[in-house]
Amino acid sequence: MERGNQTGVRNFLLLGFSEDPDLQPLLFRLFLSMYLVTFTGNLAIILAVISDSHLHTPMYFFLSNLSFADIGFTSTTVPKMLLNLQTQSKVITYAGCLSQVFFFIVFGCLDNVLLTVMAYDRFVAICHPLHYTVIMNPRVCGLLALGSWSLSITASLLMTLTLLKLSFCRSMKIPHFFCDFPTVLKLACSDTLINNTVVYFLTIILGVFPLSGILFSYYQIFSSILRIPSVRNKCKAFSTCGSHFSVVFLFYGTGLGVYLSSAITSSSRTSLVASVMYTTVTPMLNPFIYSLRNRDMKGALVRLISRAPSLIHRAFRGLS
Repeated sequence: MERGNQTGVRNFLLLGFSEDPDLQPLLFRLFLSMYLVTFTGNLAIILAVISDSHLHTPMYFFLSNLSFADIGFTSTTVPKMLLNLQTQSKVITYAGCLSQVFFFIVFGCLDNVLLTVMAYDRFVAICHPLHYTVIMNPRVCGLLALGSWSLSITASLLMTLTLLKLSFCRSMKIPHFFCDFPTVLKLACSDTLINNTVVYFLTIILGVFPLSGILFSYYQIFSSILRIPSVRNKCKAFSTCGSHFSVVFLFYGTGLGVYLSSAITSSSRTSLVASVMYTTVTPMLNPFIYSLRNRDMKGALVRLISRAPSLIHRAFRGLS
């Protein structure tokens, strides 16, 4: 087979879910609905945290960052998929594919790191309540958020830049609805040793270590809660970290499901469905989990909705 290089690559083809034209409108409506719910739900959480002074705490500060990351996570992949479904085109440019890889890794890693930071925040709040305000002061929270963003962007840059050195000489057909890094890597005909080394290294740094930190934090949290004599205080302590634990379980459960399904079966269809759970369903459910399981967030959202008509009216008066 004749070898080519990356300068000769112009387009990739995203094969998506189905070749059946009758299914395209159904898929379009389904994913458009999911995207709108995801965008609206996470944006509502961000606005609620900003507008309600009761939520100006480290927990909700990190939650607003997580919601922003979820919006970015889905916006990286779903709009392009919707455009392809609507136009019945499967083409994505080489630059567009690399952009998807970069931003998908950024927001995916950011989700991962922020969940770890939020677990640490709950650990300090429950296990060291008297020192909470001192340890989790605004400066520390700002540095943790900045560190999360910096680490995620750096990791994504390292992985994306390694793709630039690859040559592609096989079929440019990607059996996915977005440019997933491992899928794109399989299309390369040049040596991918460096790419795989970087992936394994970053998986340990951004996968194993954060998950270990989350598990350790919740082990300490549950141990402390079980030592509380009052049943009422136990329930209150569980409720403060219940939402976060549910999101952690959903995030890692679906994420591991993607990779385990890929390892167990070679079916691209199975991996595709698992990826939908990881990239679309999880960010959509996160706002519901926090709003339904958290009394403060529920109250803030109700107040935000009640003020929405007056805010819109003021905005239109200002424009006129």
